Amino acid sequence: MSRASDQAEPRVEQSRYVNREWSWLQFNRRVLAESSNPSNPLLERLKFLAIFESNLDEFYMVRVSGLIEQEAGQVSELSPDGLSASDQLALISDEVKDLREEASRIWLHELQPALAEENVGFLTWEQLTEEQRVTLQATFRRDVFPLCTPILLHPNPSVPFISNRSLNLAVKLMDPESGTMIGRVKVPSVVPRAVEVSRGKFILLEDLLVEHLKDLFPGVRILGSWKFRVIRDADIEIRELEASDLIASIEETLRRRRFGDPVMLEIDASMPKDVADILLDHLELDESDSFQVKGLMGLDVLWQLASLPRASLRFPPHTPAQLENIPTGKELFDAIAKRDLLVHHPYDSFRLVDEFVASAAKDPDVLGIKMTLYRVGAESPIVESLLAAAEKGKQVAVMVELKARFDENNNLIWARALERAGVHVSYGFTERKVHCKLALVVRREGKRVRSYVHVGTGNFNPNTARIYTDIGLFTAREAIAADVSELFNSLTGFSRQTGYRELLVSPFNVRDGILEQIEKEIEIHRLRAGGHIIFKLNSLVDPEVIDKLYQASQAGVKIDLIVRGISCIRPGVKGLSENIQVRSIVGRFLEHARIYYFEGDGQRRAYIGSADMMRRNLDRRVEVLSPVVDPKLVDLLRNEVLAPQLEDTLNAWIELSDGSYVRAEAPPGRKPMSSQAYGIKHPLGPLQFGRSTMGRPRVSRR
Repeated sequence: MSRASDQAEPRVEQSRYVNREWSWLQFNRRVLAESSNPSNPLLERLKFLAIFESNLDEFYMVRVSGLIEQEAGQVSELSPDGLSASDQLALISDEVKDLREEASRIWLHELQPALAEENVGFLTWEQLTEEQRVTLQATFRRDVFPLCTPILLHPNPSVPFISNRSLNLAVKLMDPESGTMIGRVKVPSVVPRAVEVSRGKFILLEDLLVEHLKDLFPGVRILGSWKFRVIRDADIEIRELEASDLIASIEETLRRRRFGDPVMLEIDASMPKDVADILLDHLELDESDSFQVKGLMGLDVLWQLASLPRASLRFPPHTPAQLENIPTGKELFDAIAKRDLLVHHPYDSFRLVDEFVASAAKDPDVLGIKMTLYRVGAESPIVESLLAAAEKGKQVAVMVELKARFDENNNLIWARALERAGVHVSYGFTERKVHCKLALVVRREGKRVRSYVHVGTGNFNPNTARIYTDIGLFTAREAIAADVSELFNSLTGFSRQTGYRELLVSPFNVRDGILEQIEKEIEIHRLRAGGHIIFKLNSLVDPEVIDKLYQASQAGVKIDLIVRGISCIRPGVKGLSENIQVRSIVGRFLEHARIYYFEGDGQRRAYIGSADMMRRNLDRRVEVLSPVVDPKLVDLLRNEVLAPQLEDTLNAWIELSDGSYVRAEAPPGRKPMSSQAYGIKHPLGPLQFGRSTMGRPRVSRR
């Protein structure tokens, strides 16, 4: 097995728990490692590098900013692993420095040379022909110069604002009368940063700016220029207001987020200390809050290169399985009434989810539709169907979560459009987010009214459904439908209901329900042996759940955890967790599904839903886990989703007891296996409905 990095062992004190922030950084290290993975196509490796930086920016904007506030407020509470806010900030700073150096190394010594071999990449001004320079000079004067606003940073009696995540040039100037000065030029973000010179070849916009600084600072001697980026606090809390003022609060939050306090400064590695010190002083940051970057700064520009039409340098196109005989309208509801249905995106098409809502909007027998909307995207067929349903006079109620971080503005736009169409729109609660993914269709069938439910692990968003792996359950089971209906009443009205028939609902009983299922597995194992727990989730942080898993391990229960991101559990510790294995899948698709599976004595039980095992999900959000009741569907989850991930040796990483990770390796004599490649070849839909438009019958794997 090879390490995610060959750097020194992590400096994390051994305890019952891995530090949450350090564990997240190890996840981002695994993302970064995919940019260096030669088995990934070259342009896809660029995407992983860009995702790595985007992840890190958000980590600083949200998590690090929170720790800085704790430190400033002298909060004495320690993390579960016993670290203060100051301890964690020091740990983060050391680890991020290493990650940044590794990212620079990958770009400079691996990706940039590999791109050059494919005749793709960035040119310097010196590499351009005279004809190209003349063309670019005209481009600069026409398209770039009008957008540039040179600003004096030092000396300056006022403090010019530097926007979050913007790329800037610090320009050192010498004026015969005023002496040495520092100017700032923001690289315009409203035009493409990679300026095409010839097919596959580009010059960076900041390099074009550097060559034309005399146009921006005429009559002043330019001594040098260096790139820098600022990351600001974006974790602006929603004020505790009445629901009627929540929209105004969200709008204020969006305005305030732009002006959050600086939390991190990235500077060009060649920037002189006197210039760096001026920036740090201007931003009121310490040297420990800054990082030197060699080579390319602002890795989001790599998305432009990654979009080049070079099929040989990208993953083969993936078309989700479209089922030939999936019914629509009344026939769709009849099919769900006969049996539950599971879909596995992106391997199964999201079209069935769209059709579920569209059929409800068109069906004259449908009386009402209720949904939760968290992140639906800028274009949403589902919202369009809800608007159409309202126009037809159906009862439509939607819980729009305005506090979905970085999607607030988009959700506001949709909420207002729904209200204008006559939809009953509610905005949840100021003190907690509504994160569950639910749809309820109420339909008249003869003399009775029947309800149909969709419970998902991911958002009602066709765009993310192409790149996130998620599970969706369709059911007409009365107990689940009654629970969902009562939950919607509490979301859109007022209710103190805390108990449900089948659903686990946070903040009321998700943690207790999972703890109860683990305890049941322990008892089954003590009586008959054979206990087995498999959790697939994004993050495992909650100490109570971790302690219960330790207890199960000590009782002899086999525990397999598939945790994409943060894992605060320590596997393989003698006397504590010998029976626990943790793996993380990082590949072409973002693993996003949550599945909680228990197998003691052949009594297979499974839950799917929106909840990770984190305090925020269990105590401060409305989350839902639904049982998968049909034994055939439980077997599908076990054999066709979980088992391939436990056998994955191409995308999987194994967590060690110190919280670090090593790549999984195929056993001797066995070919490497990718669970995502398996999912592409074996979607769940055809097994439940027969042949797909992919033209092959479903063949069981086992």
